[in-house]
Amino acid sequence: MHALIKLFNRMFRPKGKKKERVKLSKDSVQKAKRIFKYLKPYRGVFFIGWIFLVLSSSAGLFFPYLLGQLLGGEQTASPGMAQSNTSWIEQIDFNNINTVALMLLVLFVLQSLFSFFRIILFTKVTENTMRDIRKEAFSKLIYMPMNFFNKNKVGELTSRLSSDITLVQDTLRTTIAEFFRQIIIIIGSIIFITIVSWELALIMLATVPVMAVIAVLFGRFIRKLSKEAQDATASSNTIIEESMMGITNVKTFTNESFVMSKYRKTIEEIRRLNIKSGNWRGVFVSFIIMCLFGAIVFIIWQGLHMTIGPDATLEKRDFYSFVMFTVFMGASIGSIPDLYASIQKAIGATEHLMELINENTENDIYKGDDNPTLKGQVSFNNVSFHYPERSDVQVLKNMSFEVNSGGKIALVGASGAGKSTIASLLLRFYEPNEGTYSIDGKSVDQIDIEHLRDHMAFVPQEVILFSGTIKENIAFGNPDANDDEIEAAAKKANAYSFIKDFPDGFETEVGDRGIQLSGGQKQRVAIARAILKDPKILILDEATSALDAESERLVQEALNNLMENRTSFIIAHRLSTIRKADEILVMEKGQIVEKGTHDELINMKDGVYANLNELQIQ
Repeated sequence: MHALIKLFNRMFRPKGKKKERVKLSKDSVQKAKRIFKYLKPYRGVFFIGWIFLVLSSSAGLFFPYLLGQLLGGEQTASPGMAQSNTSWIEQIDFNNINTVALMLLVLFVLQSLFSFFRIILFTKVTENTMRDIRKEAFSKLIYMPMNFFNKNKVGELTSRLSSDITLVQDTLRTTIAEFFRQIIIIIGSIIFITIVSWELALIMLATVPVMAVIAVLFGRFIRKLSKEAQDATASSNTIIEESMMGITNVKTFTNESFVMSKYRKTIEEIRRLNIKSGNWRGVFVSFIIMCLFGAIVFIIWQGLHMTIGPDATLEKRDFYSFVMFTVFMGASIGSIPDLYASIQKAIGATEHLMELINENTENDIYKGDDNPTLKGQVSFNNVSFHYPERSDVQVLKNMSFEVNSGGKIALVGASGAGKSTIASLLLRFYEPNEGTYSIDGKSVDQIDIEHLRDHMAFVPQEVILFSGTIKENIAFGNPDANDDEIEAAAKKANAYSFIKDFPDGFETEVGDRGIQLSGGQKQRVAIARAILKDPKILILDEATSALDAESERLVQEALNNLMENRTSFIIAHRLSTIRKADEILVMEKGQIVEKGTHDELINMKDGVYANLNELQIQ
């Protein structure tokens, strides 16, 4: 009895990780149905797997019956030769334990085979389907417009994608099969116990399932209370952790009593919730002992009465089978809620995946299909822009400028002036709200988006390298480049010398996000990558602002090599890096307030550029 109570306590113990409650709607189910598109190529194998599922589940129904016959059977003589003219079915003696044991052995062999084929077929279909979904989901994700990533955190996207696919994978591979297997067992058990004794079946169905359902609901209520206590405990631990980490602030502001008051309230709530949970747990254990176990004992007592005496209506071995079916049915009923909850979550996860897969990518949004030979002449004509999520903040206002092919134009101004936004528009991460942007006189709307970006390179202030070797990161600019071309690009970027100083040279691992390299080294690898791409239009976003003097000198030399014969946009805070620009655009609040060469702007009395230059000299 004590062991059974411990089992029920374990069943209803609060889980460590909070479970997401999923509410299904007609719309969510309709969206989840789209997953069948990915199952369709493997529907033949999937159907055969379902046949084996039905066979293994149906075979499993014979186990409690035969086990009951074995427990209630006797050792009797085997049928003699005189019975040889009878069929083998007529010769089966369920009262002979040897016969029943042999039948159980045959049953185990058949069920093992059915289960084996069911598992391998379901696994094959599931893994093929998951491969197809992963491929399409990532291909959608990688082609999403920039605004999609502004609305969705990258960490949440990757985590969600991983967890959703794992949920769907587990459901297709095991959960659905297990759910329907339990349904078959429940239905088959009800049919069998009704055939054995409809009176006893009615008593059992009127008591045990009802008690089991009440126990499940009771357990969920207790689990909820325990979860609240866990949350309160987590809050108290947070207070301790923050107080210890910020002990200097606590003591400086003499707020020890304030922190202690917060902690005292939290632990008082923990005490209250745990006492409440304990009280209800006591009621729950009493319920299990009195009602659930009492109902089981009552059914067994009633059944035994039906097997005793001259008026017995039930054979003992059939009663044992009845009891075994009842046990199996109870276990199946107990597993149904968790299996159904898992299926609910999988439907929710599938809905999220289908929503992602059905999002419009850049290829859906940008319809241009021209692939002209680009020279690099760029023109902005009355361009205005605000970010989709901040329509109330106008970032660019009637911006107009023109850059000749091979020209070098610098963008300067305070933070928030709109310099980086121009870079984003050049790369077509976003579209202007008003005005036009053209290259070589052709509107970018007419140019294929990939073709356009193939002719551009971008070197940001904070370079992010991919985990892998230096060679792989440089080759990212042109995956088809050979070793000689990669080395030549490294030399032009002033990166060759430090690369060769590493023991592994170009095969040196850069680590996660390039953590093994210094800032200047990462910048030069990024410049080498851009050189290898050989773009017509180059965008440099404050590429030297975070470097020391020596690194800046080396990087600036590399940038000068990179800018040769290319249309270059240079976003800079350090005015010393743009002295040689063909034209400098001075920006304030999304507008061009001054433009000219360095010498022209420096001589403007009370000019914005002149004031910026004066501040940096000081």
